[in-house]
Amino acid sequence: MTSNQDHLPTGQPDDGAPRGKVIVSVDAMGSDQGPSVVVAGCARSARSDSNLGFLLHGDSAVLEPLVARQPALTGRCTIVHADETVTMDDKPSHVMRHGKKTSMWSTIGALKNGQAHAAVSCGNTGALMAVSMIQLRRMEGVNRPAIACLWPARGKHGFNTMLDVGADIKAEAEDLLAYAIMGVTYFRNGFGEERPRVGLLNVGTEEHKGRAEIKEAHELIADHAEIGRYEFVGFVEGSDIPSDRVDVIVTDGFTGNIALKTGEGTAKLVADFLRESLKSSALALLGAMLAKGALGKLTARIDPRRVNGGVFLGLNGTVVKSHGSADATGVAAAIGLAAKLAQSGYHGRMAERLVIAAQAVQNAADASAQNGDRS
Repeated sequence: MTSNQDHLPTGQPDDGAPRGKVIVSVDAMGSDQGPSVVVAGCARSARSDSNLGFLLHGDSAVLEPLVARQPALTGRCTIVHADETVTMDDKPSHVMRHGKKTSMWSTIGALKNGQAHAAVSCGNTGALMAVSMIQLRRMEGVNRPAIACLWPARGKHGFNTMLDVGADIKAEAEDLLAYAIMGVTYFRNGFGEERPRVGLLNVGTEEHKGRAEIKEAHELIADHAEIGRYEFVGFVEGSDIPSDRVDVIVTDGFTGNIALKTGEGTAKLVADFLRESLKSSALALLGAMLAKGALGKLTARIDPRRVNGGVFLGLNGTVVKSHGSADATGVAAAIGLAAKLAQSGYHGRMAERLVIAAQAVQNAADASAQNGDRS
């Protein structure tokens, strides 16, 4: 480190939905591009939503002049001084023991103490998850929290949701069931889909394929469709992630993170190839000019900045992780997502279904054990 309705944080309404102004707690020091980008992202969010207020955590000597240059933040931003910053090289275990003076710790602390309705950071993902788990704790029925992302897709909503994409490399069958319920609640509140379709990522769609925990998870997710209010489509493959066949893709964090990074890298490669092709000749340039409108729509639809922000699901509070390299547009998108989730009150509905599902799994296990004793 470098110097410089259910389980809700104290002070929040019972249904999780804030009344009046929505306060977002923002880690100003975690961005790869420096605090100026984060402040600019806050200002962009403020201009698009008059109901937002901000707690900006970091070095006040650095932040005060940056905020002063943003008229949109006048009277809507409070700077909370923090002496230290979590770097991308810091180990989560070190931050857990020695990070209480960092802007990241302060950002999550404001959420825990009820001073904010949601939190956003561009910083170290592992450290942010560790700090969030320590301060906010896991929701009942959740063994491993997950990070959910939005993925551009062919479906009517334009996006699918996938989780976990990197919170934990392991996941047992019960964890994957919890991911399904959390992902469904997130998707339903984000897109208004009454019964989202859930798919379990596997190496094939045949039921005999996959590891033992994947096969067990298949049964659990299918059995709890009514509790979770979703349609289970069964196993899906990597090619189904952007398809119109599914809304929520469930997987472990190891597989999900590789899929996410592969998708991002491939999208950038295709964009670079397209740009090179359009500049390859005078005729290609003319074609690009004629297709400018269509290309603009395509660029806007697949622009990763529009869906910047991985949501930490399974914690007692709304935390959004922005890409470290995000520009002001990307930071604003992450803040907008955090505010929307805070306003939706989704935590209460998610907690209720997680508890019911966990109890159902336990009851089934107890019944199986009793039958085994009788035999």
